[in-house]
Amino acid sequence: MQPSCPSIILSTLNARYIHAALGLRYLLANMARHGGAALRAASVLREFTIKRPPQEIADALLAELGDAPDGIPQIIGFGIYIWNVEASTEVVRLLKRARPTLIIVLGGPEVSHEWEVQEIVGDADYLITGWGDVSFPKLCRTLWHGARPGHKVITGEQPSLALIALPYAEYSAADLAHRLLYVEASRGCPFKCEFCLSALDQTAWAFDLPRILAALAGLHRRGARHFKFVDRTFNLRIDNSLRILEFFLERLTPDLSLHFEVIPDHLPERLKAMIARFPPGVLQLEVGIQTFNPEVQQAISRRQDNPRSAANLDWLIEHSHAHLHVDLIFGLPGETLASFAEGFDRLYAQRPHEIQLGLLKRLRGTPLARRSEEFGMVYDALPPYSVRQTAVLDVPTIQRFTRLARYWDLLANSARFPHTLSLLLSPPSPFAAFSAVADWLWQKTGKTSALTPEILIDALFDYLTQVLGRQADVVRPILLADYLNSGARANPTCLQGLLAQRESPLPGKARALALRQARHGSTSGYGTGSSL
Repeated sequence: MQPSCPSIILSTLNARYIHAALGLRYLLANMARHGGAALRAASVLREFTIKRPPQEIADALLAELGDAPDGIPQIIGFGIYIWNVEASTEVVRLLKRARPTLIIVLGGPEVSHEWEVQEIVGDADYLITGWGDVSFPKLCRTLWHGARPGHKVITGEQPSLALIALPYAEYSAADLAHRLLYVEASRGCPFKCEFCLSALDQTAWAFDLPRILAALAGLHRRGARHFKFVDRTFNLRIDNSLRILEFFLERLTPDLSLHFEVIPDHLPERLKAMIARFPPGVLQLEVGIQTFNPEVQQAISRRQDNPRSAANLDWLIEHSHAHLHVDLIFGLPGETLASFAEGFDRLYAQRPHEIQLGLLKRLRGTPLARRSEEFGMVYDALPPYSVRQTAVLDVPTIQRFTRLARYWDLLANSARFPHTLSLLLSPPSPFAAFSAVADWLWQKTGKTSALTPEILIDALFDYLTQVLGRQADVVRPILLADYLNSGARANPTCLQGLLAQRESPLPGKARALALRQARHGSTSGYGTGSSL
């Protein structure tokens, strides 16, 4: 008989509400297959965000469980990631203090390695490292039958993908209506980039393609239109990539959006032909360049054909409507500020829609995490374990870059200032030019957040006229054009008298992403507007 309250809760703390935890839905989908029908009937999924107070989360979970029934254990399984480990640690501590008999099971990448030194593992009852699709239901079944495994740390069983139930039926109607849906056609990665946990994989494993297509069709019939594929290398198996893209072309509607992560040097002609068939606003491709420096690539065991990668980027920009989000990582072993600047300038010249400037993080378990002394790497002690210095980068340089990356998001990746950027990013080095802007903004404002479009417009006006010596009557129309195109509705000081009566800004962020992509779509990349 199903208990009146659930006995098993699958939970995690997401970074934002819009994120729906794919891993938890895998666990829930596999409870019946590997645990039994009764176990599935007693299980629920409850997600929170890291912004919610830990005490509220603990109280909500305990209220959901109700009083502990005789003979039936109460279990909460938590997914632990680099972004939620601190808050999750506090939630687990509060739960165990309030109800010591509660069984806490942990899993996820943040606790799958170096778990011996983690406080949250000490407070939990069990830890499943690695894959949990099968191991978590089996553990719950054992606990329900009154047995207690002899080992606290359980190595996750990695079954054939055919034995794993797919999770997509676990997305609710509310998920489909309001959240980003994560899907995957494969797991693992054949490449060995040492900063990435996927370096531990022996290969990549593909799910049976008819199963995946059937699952995608089911989601689409239920109204899903926003799909984010989490495959590390979507274009690894070209035949599979083509069939998935064809599937979506057959269901093409104006509200469809697709996100894929692709390796940059593997874009055969038949894949290009398929990508070219998609209209604007549908495809977003995340392209991990990371670094153009061959010595750095060799140090981190990254195989990348740089000329081919650059050529493929050129083709995507010139011959497709895909929105390109290209990644660079600062702080890799051996990467100097000068060599990073050279790589940035090289990439900027190709005009991708967004250049994401990331700072290296120390991910537990990666090969690079074990080579810190060799490369002079020092990281923050607290999540997300950002690099603080390397053998060739000191602390002030990395702090300066961190500020620059934030300003780059505000000024470039937001797509609010395409014409203004053409004034700011002067040759021969756009990176050096933007570094000067970032340094000046920091000196002027002392902050990298809470900078409204109006504050930025006025600051850029001052920089262009007072620092670069541009004529005000030339700068002001360019700022005005960018401001009007951004959709902002206030009245910056430098634009007084040039704007009609302004209404109050519309609340919320519901259309932020669409506006951002639309602004990018009006150009072929950064700074393609007016120039002096």
